[in-house]
Amino acid sequence: MSKFIKGKLESVFRFLENIKIFTLEQVVASLNCSVPTARLKLKAWQAYTSYNQNGRYYTMSTVPRFDENGLWHYKKVSFSKYGNLKNTVVHLINASPSGLTGREIGDLVRLRSRSFLHHFRDVVGIQREKTGRVYVYYSDDTNKYKEQVQNRSEGLISTGDLLSDADAVVVLTALIKHHGISVDDIMKLPEVRERGLSGVVIREFLGRHDLLKKTPTTKR
Repeated sequence: MSKFIKGKLESVFRFLENIKIFTLEQVVASLNCSVPTARLKLKAWQAYTSYNQNGRYYTMSTVPRFDENGLWHYKKVSFSKYGNLKNTVVHLINASPSGLTGREIGDLVRLRSRSFLHHFRDVVGIQREKTGRVYVYYSDDTNKYKEQVQNRSEGLISTGDLLSDADAVVVLTALIKHHGISVDDIMKLPEVRERGLSGVVIREFLGRHDLLKKTPTTKR
C-alpha cells in the first residue's frame, strides 16, 4: 500500500465520500489499482456494503445517517450497521418487542419479503411460528421469545381480537380429544384451519386459563 501517495488516498477518500455511494469499479478506477487492492482499501476504510442490489454498492463509514433500526437508504440502495441482510434481519427480529411478520420485516428493510424470507426458515438466532395465514418471526432465546409472544398477545387483547365462545369450544374440544397437543398442532386441525384462527390468539386464550403449560410450543 506504500505505493499510494498519502494525498492521493485522501483525495480519493473525499471523492468517494462526496458521491455517497459507489461501486468497486469506481474504486479501482480512482486508485488505478487492482481489484484485490481496492478491496483491501475498502476494508481499511471500514466501508459499508449494501445489503440489497447484490451487495454491489459501498459507502464510506462517515456517510450513513442510520435510523433507529440501524438502516440507511440512499435512492434505491440500502445499508445496515449490522452488515449483510441475514445479520440485519436477525437483529431486527430480536430487537422487536413483539416479533415481526414477514410483511413487517419487508417494510423495514424495504424489500419484498417473498424475495428473501425463504432463506430464513432455519437461521440461528430466530424462529418462526404460523399465526393464522402468516408467519411471525421471534427470537430463539427462550425468555425473549416468551416476552415477544406475551406482548403480541396483549396487543391483540387491546384491539379486542380474542377467541369467540364458539372458537373457544373448538379449541377446548381439541385439547380434550388430543391430550397434550401443542398450539402448532391445534392450528393444523381441519376444524381450526377452517376458522382461520391465529396461533397468538389461541395461545393467549390457553395462557389466560392456565392451559398453556399443557400445550408445549414446537420450536422452529
